[in-house]
Amino acid sequence: MRHILTALVQNVPGVLSHIAGMLASRGYNIDSLAVGETEDPRLSRMTFVVVGDDAVIEQVRKQLEKIVTVVRVDDVSSRDYVERDLMLIKVAAPHEKRGEIRELVEIFRGRIVDVAPQSMIIEISGQEKKVESFIELMRPFGILELVRTGRIAMVRGETTLKFDENNNGQEYLVSHLAR
Repeated sequence: MRHILTALVQNVPGVLSHIAGMLASRGYNIDSLAVGETEDPRLSRMTFVVVGDDAVIEQVRKQLEKIVTVVRVDDVSSRDYVERDLMLIKVAAPHEKRGEIRELVEIFRGRIVDVAPQSMIIEISGQEKKVESFIELMRPFGILELVRTGRIAMVRGETTLKFDENNNGQEYLVSHLAR
């Protein structure tokens, strides 16, 4: 089963390589990985997609929590969540094919972000299935280059993941309604 794990980590050099190395050394494969700074510049949020049964995912979570720079790990796939993937794709776009490409971009709610004499760069975001479907529709035109972010995910509703300085650096979940 596919699981989406998020880890709130200290925003310090070497965290990504430490975590990726730990997972690789234990034989866990990361299908997708995205990392970015949070609303607190001292923290980053890592989103992993890992395939395994519940026991494997629990072991991955426990291993991650042992790392000093990891503040909290959550399996968001067990909750109601929103997930997105971002892709930039450069396709061959001779003049006579541009109208057809533009129509597909509109259907997928994408954006054309660059136009050159014989190519276009298109931005698509959405669930993995949507991005994969768009890639398949672009293949006949000729994909010149493609780059994707890893999946990012966030639990729906008012519950958010925050860092509590007043609680000796311990993590906690807080509701916007309770603030």
